[in-house]
Amino acid sequence: MKITRAAEQAGTAGKPGSRFTGSVWNYLTMPATDGVTINTVTFSPCARTYWHTHEHGQILQVVAGRGLICTAGGQPEVLRAGDTVWVPAGERHWHGGAPDSFLTHTAISLGRTEWAEPVADGDYPTTATSSA
Repeated sequence: MKITRAAEQAGTAGKPGSRFTGSVWNYLTMPATDGVTINTVTFSPCARTYWHTHEHGQILQVVAGRGLICTAGGQPEVLRAGDTVWVPAGERHWHGGAPDSFLTHTAISLGRTEWAEPVADGDYPTTATSSA
């Protein structure tokens, strides 16, 4: 068993290698332990991750607000407080705040994260839709 005490958490300094567009507050809740890293991340409206994949997958638990998630070749899907997302190993994706809302989620990343290029502005919907 390993307990990560609040005083041992990394705070909002972020984690090396992370890539974001916009204002993002990344709180390293549990440093990599047996290949699992836990972050609580708050995205401002329109802020988002770069495209990325996870070696063994990722679990996102939406804590507050509304956001978007998108897999390569797909359309952005709306995320709301209370939603949980499973992203399979190797699936190229991004996630972040909705155009008109902050988003806070807990990200449980399994294995290495491979970061790619930023999400092009043209691939991010800048206006809310009826489903957002």
